[in-house]
Parts: sequence; structure tokens; C-alpha cells
Amino acid sequence: MQGVVFLGDRQLELREFPDPTPDDHEVVIEIMASGMCGSDLHNYRAPAAPEGSSAGGIKRMAGVIAGHEPCGVIAAVGRGVRETEARVGQRVMDHHYDGCGACKHCRGGWSQMCLDGAVVYGTGGHGAHANYMKVPAHTIVPLPDALSFETGAAISCGTGTAWGALQRIALQGGETIAIFGQGPVGLSATQLAAAMGARVIALDVSDERLELAKSFGADVTIQARTNDPVEAIRELTHGEGAHKTLDCSSAPEARAAAVRAARSWGTACFVGERGQVTLDVSPDLLRRQITLVGSWTFSKQGQAQCAEFVADNGIEVDRLFTHHWTLDQAAEAYRMFDQQTTGKAVIRPN
Repeated sequence: MQGVVFLGDRQLELREFPDPTPDDHEVVIEIMASGMCGSDLHNYRAPAAPEGSSAGGIKRMAGVIAGHEPCGVIAAVGRGVRETEARVGQRVMDHHYDGCGACKHCRGGWSQMCLDGAVVYGTGGHGAHANYMKVPAHTIVPLPDALSFETGAAISCGTGTAWGALQRIALQGGETIAIFGQGPVGLSATQLAAAMGARVIALDVSDERLELAKSFGADVTIQARTNDPVEAIRELTHGEGAHKTLDCSSAPEARAAAVRAARSWGTACFVGERGQVTLDVSPDLLRRQITLVGSWTFSKQGQAQCAEFVADNGIEVDRLFTHHWTLDQAAEAYRMFDQQTTGKAVIRPN
């Protein structure tokens, strides 16, 4: 089979790999859709990681197949896999992490927080930018029949991450939420929050992405490059600020604005990876009784719940995808995705 390997410095290579064979408690997924995620760009842009290095408890290896938004059909199962766990022909997503399986986080479905350190497929183990992907049977999540493979790929990371953040801040219908950054995760948050009955204010520096946000259910869009986001949000909320704010951009100024744009007793949430932010603690947090939340992806159970919500509410997650690519177009796909002006992109290997 073929698989995409990031070389570093915005270079990648399409390599030949042996077709995988499952061990006793593993399955092989024939990949039908492999989403391209903003966090893939960190590895795409970075220098090559030393073999076996690790950071933040996450094991990282050079030469692995990229892609951590897998969705497809089970092609083979190991001898120890029960039919109630997985069966050939089953449509599935994958919760793309593995841990020890025994610690409190693993048992709770948060294997990415494993106390012994986690493997992230696409970084520390072979991922989904390939024809096939081998994973432990316990990581698969059924894909509802009503959902496409592309939607399943989105839920496997970007859309699932947005869902996890909205659950963490307990967004309610009738509340106003300001969502900073309308990349794939931000657009997903806009779409999901609108379906939950919230009033959505979408912010970005890209006019193209703001147009997408409007079509995805945003009640108001704000061009953050030419407007003061905090003042604009207060003007839209009777001078108070939003009930909830969510930063999906990782930009320091957007993170600070997300905190300052939340009303007193409100909640701000950071979901964008990496980077720093500077806050003046007393006026920004303490004296307004702000709750600041960090949200990292989602549990295995949360992934299944997100898929059910999308299916039950007829949410058109497929509309996130503005570009579709084949494996042999991966270099062009990542060059375009690196510009961060489009919606979501997906690789369809098979």
C-alpha cells in the first residue's frame, strides 16, 4: 500500500508500505476518508522529529504515515477480536489514540491522557493517509449509517474537538457564543452551536472563512483584522459580552480577546493548540469571575455522542470540505491547506 510521510520543512513523500495484518486484538481499516487537520500542519512545517522522541507524554516517531482523522470499513480482524467489538465490512471511525488501557483515563475513554503516555496515530504510530490502517480493536467507533465517510473523518478529530469544547463549557440554547477562528474546528463549532440553539458570533481575519461561517449558521460575523473584537462583541450584547467564548485560532491576541469578550460570570475556552497568551489577571479574570477552560479533543464516548448528534439533527458536516484529494495529490493538498484560507480538506485513498 501507499502512505504519506511528513519529512519536515513543508515536504512530504508518498512511500510504499506492506499491507498491514492484524494481530490478535487489532483490526485493519480500509480508509475511505482521511481528514486533514490544522494540527497536521505542525508536523508538516516542523523539522523532522528524532526517532522515538516524545513531548508532553505523547510519543513521536519519524517515518510514520501521517493523518489522524480515519474513517472507513473494517477489512480484517484479529483472531481475538469478538464480533461484538468489530466485524469485517463494518463502517467505522477511529479514536486515534492508544494508552495502557488500565489507568483511570484510559478506562474513562480518555486514552490520550494515559498516565503511562499515549500513542497518537499519525504521529507516534501509522495514521490514515494510506490505503489501510491497523489499530487496536478497542479504539474503533461505529459510524452511523446516515453519515458519510467524510463526515466520520471530520468527527474523528476536528468536528469532534469542537463538540468536546462545547460540552466542556456546557453551551445552552439561547446563550451567545463568540467563536474566534473559523478554520475547520471553528467552523464545526459554529455549525454545532447553531444546531444547539445558541446565538453565534464568528470571528476571523479571512473574509473567505467568514463567508463560510455565515453559511454554517453564524448569526453575526466580525472581521477581526479591521475591528476591535472585544468592543464589537460588547456592542452586540448590550455592553456585557458573550455568555461563552471559544478560541480555535491559537493566536495570542485572539486568546486574550476571547477572555476579555466574555461577560462577567462567563466562560472562555481555549481549544487551539500551542502558543502563548498574556492576561492581566485581576481585570481579565478575577474581578469579573471568569471561568477559563482548556479543552483537548474528546473521549471515545464523546466521539460516538458527536456522531449521534450530527446524525439525529441532520447536520451537514460534509459542507466543511471545500477540497477533496487523492493520495498522489497529497503534496499539492498540503501546499494549499498550509495557506489556511480554505475550509476543510480530505484525502480519499480508496
